[in-house]
Order: sequence, then structure tokens, then C-alpha cells
Amino acid sequence: MSFWDSSALIPLLVREPASRLAAGLLRTHGAPAVWWGSPVECASALERRHRAGQLKYAEKRQSEQLLAQLADAWTEVQPGRVLRERALRLLSSHELRAADALQLAAALIWAQEQPPGRTFICLDERLREAARRNGFLVLPEGGAGL
Repeated sequence: MSFWDSSALIPLLVREPASRLAAGLLRTHGAPAVWWGSPVECASALERRHRAGQLKYAEKRQSEQLLAQLADAWTEVQPGRVLRERALRLLSSHELRAADALQLAAALIWAQEQPPGRTFICLDERLREAARRNGFLVLPEGGAGL
């Protein structure tokens, strides 16, 4: 099992250059562990693409169904005081947006604060670097610029 950032989940839901790689990582690493807010972030990305004309209504509905199927299988790190405090500390040591700090805090809680040997799957370069600096093995190896 690996922790997946929302940026890595999206290619599982819509066809894009990283989709094949993301599907391979899912096969290799099994059901993801995710932050509690990941479904909201994914739904937001799907809605943005739909409004921009990049995703037809039927495609959006299919992507939403795929998201629901994934959510049935994944492990979700729940919100709470510990997660919030960890995210606040991460903001002071990394150049992260709020949601990214919450994602990384959730990953650290999932890893029981022992990230060496644990995998963090992410396509966002800033978050990838912060996860790497916290000791995670960050995939895909090619980085965010796939």
C-alpha cells in the first residue's frame, strides 16, 4: 500500500499523459491510502475540467463512478487535531499550499511518522519535494513532468 496525493489519483479518473503510469502504479501498489479531503479535491478537478469544456458530461459521470469505486477500496486518513497540528508544522518548513500540507500530514500519520520505506505517489512537484525531504520514497521516479 502507498499514500496517493490527489494529483496522482486524477490520471486514474480521466485520460491524460500520466494515466498509463498511474494505472501501473495502482496495479503494483494496490489500494491507495489517501487524505480524507482527496475525494473533494478530485471532484473539484473533474468539475473544473467539465466547466472548461475538457470533459463532457458523460465522461464526468464516468470519472465520478471510477472515483467512487476507488474510494470503496482505499484507506482514508481522517481529519483531526493531530493532523491539523502536523500540517501547521509542515507549512513552516516547506513551501506548500494548505491542502498539500494536509495531504503530507496525512501521509506522515499513515506512515506512523516513519516514512522511510513508505511510498508517496504524487505528480505535484512542490509536494513531491516536501515528501522526499520528509523521508518518503516518491513515485513516479520520472517526476511530475511526465
